[in-house]
Amino acid sequence: QVQLVESGGGLVEPGGSLRLSCAASGSIFSIYGLRWYRQAPGKQRELVASITSGGKTHYADSVKGRFTISRDNAKNTVYLQMNGLKPEDTAVYYCNALYMGDDYRYDYWGQGTQVTVSS
Repeated sequence: QVQLVESGGGLVEPGGSLRLSCAASGSIFSIYGLRWYRQAPGKQRELVASITSGGKTHYADSVKGRFTISRDNAKNTVYLQMNGLKPEDTAVYYCNALYMGDDYRYDYWGQGTQVTVSS
């Protein structure tokens, strides 16, 4: 079992920065693939960024070059550094931990943190 708690959301002006954190407890953090998703009002949840247990990263085209995902296994924490924020980045951001194989799947979600980009 993994518990995930996000923090770091808030209100920021366009062009500003925020760093989201997601702290995990309860299991072997380093084996999990970690992801940040977001969901804006009236829209489907979308994958923003991911990082594998080996540190390989992937980004949605809409955030590439502006967002950076990283993980600190010693602190059981995954981060999302968001720079150059735009109003369209406004959403609830969720972290996700996934560990799966041919016959097992461990999939955990945090409660979400609100990010609002507005002047």
